[in-house]
Amino acid sequence: MVLFHHRNHLVIRFAVITTVFFLVTSLTGCASLKSWFGFDDGTTVQQSAASLAIEAMDEFNVGKYYKALEKFEEIMDRFPFSPEAMLAELKAADCHYFQEEYLEAKILYQQFEEQHPTNEAVPYVMFQTGMCDFSRTGRIDRDISGARDAIQSFGRLLRAFPDSPYTGEAKARIKAALEFLVNHEYYVVVFYVRTDRYDEATHRLKYLLAMYPDSTISPMARKMLERIEAGNPPKMGFSRWLPDLSMPDWTLFDPGQQGNKKEEDPEKQP
Repeated sequence: MVLFHHRNHLVIRFAVITTVFFLVTSLTGCASLKSWFGFDDGTTVQQSAASLAIEAMDEFNVGKYYKALEKFEEIMDRFPFSPEAMLAELKAADCHYFQEEYLEAKILYQQFEEQHPTNEAVPYVMFQTGMCDFSRTGRIDRDISGARDAIQSFGRLLRAFPDSPYTGEAKARIKAALEFLVNHEYYVVVFYVRTDRYDEATHRLKYLLAMYPDSTISPMARKMLERIEAGNPPKMGFSRWLPDLSMPDWTLFDPGQQGNKKEEDPEKQP
């Protein structure tokens, strides 16, 4: 009888201990248990972040930016304090950029610069910020804010890191963006001439030639001004007087190139 009572007591104690054990497990998770037993040295977390980073870079390097972005975002969510988190922040911005999601990419590049102002990747980040503005620029008859923003962004890079590996290209792209804005001004001039608003066209042409005398469009602008002042403005064939509508090729403004593209004389076109 005593033996039966002792066994019954042991069974009850075992049941209570087992119940407490599983309750603690469900509340604290496996990580706490590993810590209790001396296995929580951070190895598993680091290996998981590292393996995700390797997988993400494999996807990124073959142009699978959407899949790579998912893995980079997982690293940032699950392991925000791991060494791989900073890489994930930068490459997530790159993924958006190469998917032509320029506004999203710009935000992430700016966040990276704000959070890691002394990181060695900051010149690259500033250059890519400018590239986001430059790349979203379309035609001179549409939104031109990208060109203006690109000039400002590349200008920041040149002031902060004048000797960076991106200096030459940044300067060339600034010139291309400026040329784009000048072409926009001249496009407005052609519109004024088409609608017989010659005073406004004259004022804009004089401003353009005074501010940008060496622009590619300036020879055509001078001819247009001469014809307006002579009382013989164009009345038809306005398409021949229009500049290129798209962003100029920035390589034409690279110091290694021999001269810029010349605009054709509209009066000599067939």
